Amino acid sequence: MKKFGPEFMIGIRKEPSVHRVAKPSKPKKARMLGYKAKTGYVVVRVKIKKGGRKKRQVHSGRKPSKSGIKGFTPKKSLRLIAEQRANKKFPNLEVLNSYHVTDDGKHKWYEVILTKHHQKGRAQRGLTAAGKKTRGLLHKGKKK
Repeated sequence: MKKFGPEFMIGIRKEPSVHRVAKPSKPKKARMLGYKAKTGYVVVRVKIKKGGRKKRQVHSGRKPSKSGIKGFTPKKSLRLIAEQRANKKFPNLEVLNSYHVTDDGKHKWYEVILTKHHQKGRAQRGLTAAGKKTRGLLHKGKKK
């Protein structure tokens, strides 16, 4: 994993959760995943909180012990959540792929490659690499 200097980390901590960047911070990785340095391709850096997700508490007509708020783990990976947040922020673009940039004690940062409409709603339907991995379709038909 590429290590970034303290200046870079200070800069990205000040950015909003979903932030469009001019160039990818890992150009080789971005090109491997389909990024091209031409019009129609956009790179977005997404900040996600580390750790488990929080489940909303329902207040009426249930036993408190059955609420299931503690120890709740969603089936979505943090990478998939990052892709979906980027897609929500830029509805005119579609998610092509994403990769991990860096992390610290509280957050993880992913860069999401977005492109013009090819297939609508790829991230929402789980058709990106992260979505397929979460659904168990990445090594489909492969003998172990």
